[in-house]
Amino acid sequence: MRTPRPVSAGPITAVLSVIVLALGGCGGAPSPNAWAASVCTALTPWRAEIGKLTSSTQQQMTAKTTPAQAKENLMRLLAGAEAASEKARREVEKAGVPDVTSGDRIASGFVASLSAVRDAYGNAKRGIEQLDASRAGSFYDGVESVLKTLTTEYNRSALDTDSLNSPELQRAFDEVPECR
Repeated sequence: MRTPRPVSAGPITAVLSVIVLALGGCGGAPSPNAWAASVCTALTPWRAEIGKLTSSTQQQMTAKTTPAQAKENLMRLLAGAEAASEKARREVEKAGVPDVTSGDRIASGFVASLSAVRDAYGNAKRGIEQLDASRAGSFYDGVESVLKTLTTEYNRSALDTDSLNSPELQRAFDEVPECR
C-alpha cells in the first residue's frame, strides 16, 4: 500500500482562487432590470400603504371628532407611514447596488431618500404626540404646524433624479413589469 504524498498548497490555492473568482461573478451586482424590479417591488406596497393611510385619516379628520380622537388618528397614520417607509427602505437596501455607472451613489440615494421620509414621519408622530389635546384651539394650531414641517421635510427628502441619472436604469424602470 502506498502512502499518499502530501500535496503542496500552491496548486490548491490556485484552484481555489479560480473557483472563488468564478463564483464571485455569480454574486455580483444586480442587472439594471433586476435592481429596478426589486426597487419597484419594495415601493409599490409602500405607496399603496401611504395612500391608504392618508385617505383614511383625511376621512376621519373631516368627520366630527374630538381633538383626542384626531390625535389618535394622526398618531396611527404617522406610525403606519413611518413603519411602511422603514420597510421599503430595508427592501431597497437589500436590492443592493445596480450594475450601472455610479450604481453605489444611485442605490445610496434611494436608501437615503427613504430614510429621510421615514424620519419625517417619525418627527411628525413625535410632534403630534407632544400636543395637548385637551385644548382644541391650540391643539389644531399645533397639528397645522407639525404637518407643515412634515411637508417641508418630506419635500426635502425627494430623490434628486437629475444627479442620479442612468439611462440603463431609466430604461429598466420603464420596461420591468413590477414598475408598471
